[in-house]
Amino acid sequence: MATSSAHITSEFSNPNLEILISEQQIRDRIKELGAQITTDYAGRNPLFIGVLKGACFFLSDLMRAVDTRVSVEFMAISSYGSSTRTSGEVRIMKDLDVPIEGRDILVVEDIVDTGLTLSYLLANLQSRGAASVKLAALLDKYERREREVKIDYLGFQIPDEFVVGYGLDFAERYRNLPFIAVLKNPNS
Repeated sequence: MATSSAHITSEFSNPNLEILISEQQIRDRIKELGAQITTDYAGRNPLFIGVLKGACFFLSDLMRAVDTRVSVEFMAISSYGSSTRTSGEVRIMKDLDVPIEGRDILVVEDIVDTGLTLSYLLANLQSRGAASVKLAALLDKYERREREVKIDYLGFQIPDEFVVGYGLDFAERYRNLPFIAVLKNPNS
């Protein structure tokens, strides 16, 4: 049975979304970050650790923008559950599959807001004997910071708004948007 396309709402043109950072702005900034990381890690083999699920888009594009040998691993950590606000309790849902002792680590995250989750993760990785631990974050929502976190490679600083797109979601929705948007009415 055929469905009329007039009744299908596109995620890309949802009226509850207000574009904050365009697809082109993201591409341009990642290219700049990739060049900086290439210079900083020249002759080394950093281990990029992508924080699932949100960072997968940023990690993928960032790795392609880096012109040096890199390895990749994934971790899943949670302090949110299904809420839009952090619970403050950090849990490792998926740990690394390789030892990191003596390795240069670059944690790749989609967004830093309170800093609670990232400060825990960075300290945890450093305690495992990593040679260095740095952070690349696409977005920084500094107004919400509760614990200081040094972001070594930052895409964009954003206001305290609930954002989706380019890996960021609301109830597993909107991750596939190629831009970052403010979600005006999350429950509609």
